[in-house]
Amino acid sequence: MDVIVIGGGIGGIATAYQLRAAGHRVCVIERHATVAQGATYGHGGAVLPSPLDVWFGPTFMGTRRANKTGILFKPGFDAATREFAKKLALLRDPEAFTAQYARLHPLVELSRQAIADIDGLFEFDYEQRTGLLHVFRHERELAQAAPAIELLRRFQVPHRVLTPKECVAAEPSVPDDPPFAGGVLLETERTANCPLFTKLLKHILEEGGVQFRLGREAASIRLDGERAAVELAPLAPAGTERKRSREVEVVAADAIVVAAGTGTPALLARVNRRLPLHPLRVHTLTAPIAYEEHAPHITVVDSVKRIAMTRVNQRLRVAGGAVLQSAAKAAKPLPGDLTRRALALLGQGTHDWIPGAAKVSAARPWDGVRLFSSDGLPVVGATSHARLFVNAAHGPAGWGLACGSAKVIADLVSGVTPDIPADTLAALSIDRF
Repeated sequence: MDVIVIGGGIGGIATAYQLRAAGHRVCVIERHATVAQGATYGHGGAVLPSPLDVWFGPTFMGTRRANKTGILFKPGFDAATREFAKKLALLRDPEAFTAQYARLHPLVELSRQAIADIDGLFEFDYEQRTGLLHVFRHERELAQAAPAIELLRRFQVPHRVLTPKECVAAEPSVPDDPPFAGGVLLETERTANCPLFTKLLKHILEEGGVQFRLGREAASIRLDGERAAVELAPLAPAGTERKRSREVEVVAADAIVVAAGTGTPALLARVNRRLPLHPLRVHTLTAPIAYEEHAPHITVVDSVKRIAMTRVNQRLRVAGGAVLQSAAKAAKPLPGDLTRRALALLGQGTHDWIPGAAKVSAARPWDGVRLFSSDGLPVVGATSHARLFVNAAHGPAGWGLACGSAKVIADLVSGVTPDIPADTLAALSIDRF
């Protein structure tokens, strides 16, 4: 089959890879001049989300105070944002959290296998590091993490619950003063460079005959019973007003996969399919190592604030500092005061947990928007139209989920039943909304 993939981030490139591996002819449409831009560029933290990493559950957004949660909640008068946060808060219930992560877990393991298969075939070096240490400041926070720790046991994820002394022994960059409650060491979980992985995979796709239409934007989708097509609109030159070309270029195919990141809802809305996804603006700081003796050798995660601190060669990448606001505001640049507050959360994270490791004053900031569902799960699967599929909203934690999601999409396009339980497939489906 001829398949068009809209989006050149990790979701789109992983989807293109799995479709090509399944024998399909693939064309990737990406509005930027190259791949791995947008949200893909700023991914940090774990490759795959453990129960401690997901952005929902008992330890997530317990209050509206950013210094406690690591999240700047700025809904204003927007009812949709408040309703989104209200639904997400339902997953703070331990039983609801446990059930929801249990639905996600098969996708995590499918993603793990998909990445392992790619690693085995190509031996990519994308700055992989093994080991994550989740740390907790207060005893009540560690107690709130009990359902997540129980899930680690249930799913046989290698881990150790550590005392503060054992945390310091495992990662000497973590100070023992001021006192903290303890941590959880995930010895086999990995961090890695998401944009580098995406670009390496693109190179393989080019060698395999996948077409790339870079610097072109998907303006709309056309669907009928026989074929599907994407209408392309050229991007206007920088500094000029964007205007739609009078000459419309159309690319036809047997199927279309929308993996366009934050552009996904708008494209689907044009074919009368609306997704109740919400944008979340996240930040990273990439700073030079200040003192080698203070630099962490494994990733340190402030588990409650969802701030991940990862060494990448001679740099330290600090990710988190999310801002939850209305969709209209998220589509615009963040006001300077909010940017400073978000970046200050990241800087404070390094000060608290790896003091002296990063030269924060020389850090390079980044921010971007990721789509997030109110039930914490991605949207992966077919739509009501047989030729249209969606791979989106993988959230802030675990960029590798895109790889398992891509395998699900490739199976569905090929008419094969995906290798995940039916309840997981239903929980990921667009029809759940």
